[in-house]
Amino acid sequence: MFAGPGKQAVTMTPAAVRQIVKLMAGDGRHGLRIGVRKGGCAGMEYTMEFVAGADPHDEVIEQDGARVIIAPMAQMFLFGTEIDYQTSLLESGFRFNNPNVSEACGCGESVRFEVPSAGPGA
Repeated sequence: MFAGPGKQAVTMTPAAVRQIVKLMAGDGRHGLRIGVRKGGCAGMEYTMEFVAGADPHDEVIEQDGARVIIAPMAQMFLFGTEIDYQTSLLESGFRFNNPNVSEACGCGESVRFEVPSAGPGA
């Protein structure tokens, strides 16, 4: 919906693709739905859940067997985001490299998005 010709709204690193494909192997998992909701100390939080299917207005991104479904309300906030999966000695999980984020809390669990300016005459 928000992607331009030849450009996906969201991309995934090879590590994210491998993890999503692995997790999609569960019963009835059509894809990973990502979204945003109000919450956290910075104002917004990412949401992730496996779903049995996509809704008509969802953006569906497929890459090497991994399927990410973007909820309609989240599409404008996630445009241009790269999803990564990182593993360290202390933790592992998905990371969102999102160019629309203007601020993130110290723990990295919530974000604030850049609000586009209204421009002249608005």
